[in-house]
Amino acid sequence: MARVRQARNLGKAFLLLDNMLVVLGFFVVFPLISIHFVDQLGWAALLVGIALGLRQLIQQGLGIFGGAFADRFGARPMIVTGMLMRAAGFAAMAVAHEPWVLWVSCLLSGLGGTLFDPPRSALVVKLIRPTQRGRFFSILMMQDSAGAVIGAMLGSWLLQYDFRLVCWSGAVLFILCAGCNAFLLPRYKLSTTRTPLRAGMQRVMNDRRFVTYVLTLAGYYMLGVQVMLMLPVMVNDIAGTPAAVKWMYAIEACLSLTLLYPIARWTEKRFRLEQRLMAGLLIMSFSLLPIGLVENLHQLLLLICLFYLGSIIAEPARETLSASLADPRARGSYMGFSRLGLAFGGALGYAGGGWLLDTGKALHLPTLPWLVLAFIGIATFAGLWWQFSPVASRQRGIAPNP
Repeated sequence: MARVRQARNLGKAFLLLDNMLVVLGFFVVFPLISIHFVDQLGWAALLVGIALGLRQLIQQGLGIFGGAFADRFGARPMIVTGMLMRAAGFAAMAVAHEPWVLWVSCLLSGLGGTLFDPPRSALVVKLIRPTQRGRFFSILMMQDSAGAVIGAMLGSWLLQYDFRLVCWSGAVLFILCAGCNAFLLPRYKLSTTRTPLRAGMQRVMNDRRFVTYVLTLAGYYMLGVQVMLMLPVMVNDIAGTPAAVKWMYAIEACLSLTLLYPIARWTEKRFRLEQRLMAGLLIMSFSLLPIGLVENLHQLLLLICLFYLGSIIAEPARETLSASLADPRARGSYMGFSRLGLAFGGALGYAGGGWLLDTGKALHLPTLPWLVLAFIGIATFAGLWWQFSPVASRQRGIAPNP
């Protein structure tokens, strides 16, 4: 028993180290891509947007295949291969002087993420006891916030010298992470059985409850991605300077580091996972409703603070709920498929959010995009409530999640 506890503790420590390196490597590079290629080189924003959207769609949309490969061959070879592929993508980005080179570099980065992201998520499910997963996911998310700030600051400092230094730094961090996984990560089997590729994917697709849950979350992600699109645009419009956007990210970092873990601990003792997810989603939705009417930066930042608070409540519960619904016989496939909601919701959120913003300005209806997003959030809340209601659970012959 003591050896098992020691193995779990070592596994937790490794997961935290691995996550920090991945977050640093990502945020050193990606927040600065648009600044370099659009502002410094004068490329069309559409060309850079295609590259960024391609990375997200490939990484999240093909996650089920990466998870199925991990179920078949184990976590370590897929993680190491994926991280080296992402390092190659960053190296290619350093010499991108034509749009097609940037697209190829983002393609490599996305494919790398497809290989390493699902098995890393499945390792958390395997190594962390169910009663501790919510707290551990909260710690990972706090680490994500700190790592994002540190990575972006490091990348910004390097960018003043040369963008190639930014890309090479990201590549070195992912090579280092690949080495840590190659030499320190044991040959864990993610699933309780050695699942063939087709069988693992078919098991997920036949799980109607899980598929419905994942696709419903596309609405949740449509709201979530606005922290990278519409909310910064709104802050810039009201403040009159892009420098004010840093306050938005400062709010996110402060709230995550101070409140995320305590809120997760308090809510997990009093509410079910789906209740916490729906409550956070509802707060996010209602925080967006009045944004089109705000007249000063203080009001806007207050609403953004409320939006982040909803996200802090919802996100650990969402991650834990996804893990609890996964079949142990195909963990990698389940965690890979769970990224599909982000793929669809993220793509629709970016493209649809931009279109709504432009349409609202053209029609002189500044409240239009925010009303539509709030409606999507409330509709998603209704879909989740129906799925996890006692009536729906009785129809499926299962008990509600603890």
